[in-house]
Amino acid sequence: MTTHPNAPVSATATRLDLARSAPKVFRALIGFDAAAREGLDPALVELIQIRASHLNHCAYCLHMHTNDARKAGESEDRLHMVAVWREARHFFTEREQAALALTESVTLVADGGVPDDVYAQAAAQFDEEELAHVLSLILTINTWNRMALSTAKVAGTDQRR
Repeated sequence: MTTHPNAPVSATATRLDLARSAPKVFRALIGFDAAAREGLDPALVELIQIRASHLNHCAYCLHMHTNDARKAGESEDRLHMVAVWREARHFFTEREQAALALTESVTLVADGGVPDDVYAQAAAQFDEEELAHVLSLILTINTWNRMALSTAKVAGTDQRR
């Protein structure tokens, strides 16, 4: 039996639990994620994760990271504007805009790669080490999004401690 691609995912759907089935892989991803965040502003981290989660249609991660951003003091105004940041640039610093543009290009890499101007904008806002961390964070959130979508994680069921 096949389901429609837009059908809601059942909270009772049974799919692989990667943390339980491949704990070394899961722990490695947690380590990669932690290393990627190192030295980055926590607000920037959440903006990147939120934007990638929008683009990947990952409700599980979007719910988690908007909640994390709120707990860290992020404003509702900015959270609502992340999806349309280009039309609401005044809500975001030049640095955040560069990170959001890079997030979009890397997340949608199959649609045209990472244009030189987008990369140059990010390189102008971040030193080499920071840029490496921003890029790594974008890679980790895209991995988390794909993991959550593939295993049918349900928004609102985050069980982190």
